[in-house]
Amino acid sequence: MATGWVWNEAFNWHNTGNGAGWLPPGGYIEPFHSLESPESKGRLANLVEVSGLASQLLRIDASEAADEEILRVHTPEYLERLRELDQTGGDTGEVAHMGPGGLWIARLAAGAVSNAMRSVLRGDVDNAYALVRPAGHHAEADRGRGFCILANASIAIASAREEFDVGRVAVVDWDVHHGNGTQAAFWDDPETLTISIHQDRLYPTDSGLHAENGGPGAEGAALNVPLPPGCGDDAYVEAVERVVVPALRRFKPEVIHVASGFDASVWDPLGRMMVTSDGFRRLARLMKDLAEELCDGRLVFGHEGGYSAHYVPFCGLAVLEELAGLETPVEDPFLEGLLAYPQHRLQPHQDEAIREAAQLVARVPGR
Repeated sequence: MATGWVWNEAFNWHNTGNGAGWLPPGGYIEPFHSLESPESKGRLANLVEVSGLASQLLRIDASEAADEEILRVHTPEYLERLRELDQTGGDTGEVAHMGPGGLWIARLAAGAVSNAMRSVLRGDVDNAYALVRPAGHHAEADRGRGFCILANASIAIASAREEFDVGRVAVVDWDVHHGNGTQAAFWDDPETLTISIHQDRLYPTDSGLHAENGGPGAEGAALNVPLPPGCGDDAYVEAVERVVVPALRRFKPEVIHVASGFDASVWDPLGRMMVTSDGFRRLARLMKDLAEELCDGRLVFGHEGGYSAHYVPFCGLAVLEELAGLETPVEDPFLEGLLAYPQHRLQPHQDEAIREAAQLVARVPGR
């Protein structure tokens, strides 16, 4: 089993500016730093290195996404706006700051996810994980949103279709926020199934509802699983087992992309969920087994959110260990205490939310 690994220190040079939380400084907001800061991604990369796992992964280089690749998803006007902001820095749309000279880092993040996809489709690796920053699943065709500047996963999928004989692609997004940008990019495409498991109406507050199922000719190709706050390991595993697994078996993708956000983890400042490293390990195992069953193991993870600098590294390492089929000496030092929390058991209101989403699986385009 060969697992590809993409990380470039330049990702931590992405400048989100200062402020408080996600708001810029001013008035009574004392200057501080954005919650989307380098710590969680950099510390994950550090733990992968210190654990010894990095030396057992196949390094995949990051390269900048070209204009041609970006324009498969974004408008020419938006790309031109990014070039202008590259001189001064500023917000690319909605809560998506880019510092001066930052366009090359956004291009590098998009190119890194595309290179991970290429490596899997060429058969260079069995699966791959691209740890990138900035994230991409909120970015829309004509603007950045929610810390995302370029639509990394959407660009990778569109490029794969141009370069390889790829038909059906499935996206499974378990970031705590709705994957609105990815859903929008493939809204009218029956060959791309987008599934988003997220905290109900957290961000964006007006998207990610059950009723969003895909555009004309692509009905059923968008599937949303909005969960109530407070869901722990069992609720997330149940959501994957009862919604994602049957949906992908019905859809039969040729490659699976996982939008790997860790902001559903306990202690995340931008979510109200309770998932542990063991929960994410279980999710990764389900996705790996499903990819082996449906598409010869072709599985690509692209990093999205996750803002707990002290806990994201252990969640990410658990996923990487599962993908690579390897164990490191690292044990999650928080896990024993976290698993004692009663919130990890599936609650009736969580079960009802999953049941409602599971009813939509019958609408997924089958073959």
